[in-house]
Amino acid sequence: EERSKEAEEPKIKELTDEEAEKLQAELDQKKEGAQQMTEGEPEPKDEEKEKSGSEDEEDEEDKGKLKPNSGNGADMPNYRWTQTLGEIELKIPFNVTFPVKGKDVICEIKKHSLKVSLKGHPPIIDDKFPKEVKMEESFWTIEDRKILMVHLEKVNQMEWWDRIVESDPPINTKKVNPENSKLSDLDGETRSMVEKMMYDQRQKAMGLPTSEEQKKQDVLKKFMEQHPEMDFSKAKFC
Repeated sequence: EERSKEAEEPKIKELTDEEAEKLQAELDQKKEGAQQMTEGEPEPKDEEKEKSGSEDEEDEEDKGKLKPNSGNGADMPNYRWTQTLGEIELKIPFNVTFPVKGKDVICEIKKHSLKVSLKGHPPIIDDKFPKEVKMEESFWTIEDRKILMVHLEKVNQMEWWDRIVESDPPINTKKVNPENSKLSDLDGETRSMVEKMMYDQRQKAMGLPTSEEQKKQDVLKKFMEQHPEMDFSKAKFC
């Protein structure tokens, strides 16, 4: 009879008030311990989060791009190029045993393309530029009877090229060193525009507001201080 009674009794029993309080106290204690462990670990600052986020985006965007050489250009297998904001210098050594003269060289500089070769040899470069050049201010010379030097004048003198011809792998222009550019050669107005562009480029690379965005934020902040009675919680910049 006792066994049949045990079988009939439900397996889930209701807790008494005393048992329920004891169980709740144990759960609260475990919860507090978990909270203390979480609080013990310093939470990354918002700036660090933003920085790491922008770095991840930058790394993903610039993945596979070449690091600029010391002249803000690239060292390719058959030539080397460097740049400032206004011009490009291309250095092409000819791997030949005879002294190279002007009549041995084919160098065609056009607004949108460049072709370089030695007569009777395959072209070293025969491709389009990524941007336009000023034909009338671009030229080439031969140094030491074995090196072709090509000077290219950019049409847009306020941007960095990421390659010299379209078939080349791109460089990461965010890692260009502005100090190598001849800012001192520019007139006051152009220089200030170039410096502003460089500042904005660095700000974007770090995930920070550009000079224009910062100016808008400053204006809104000042207006908010002058009108505390207004609600700006949904204010956005266009």
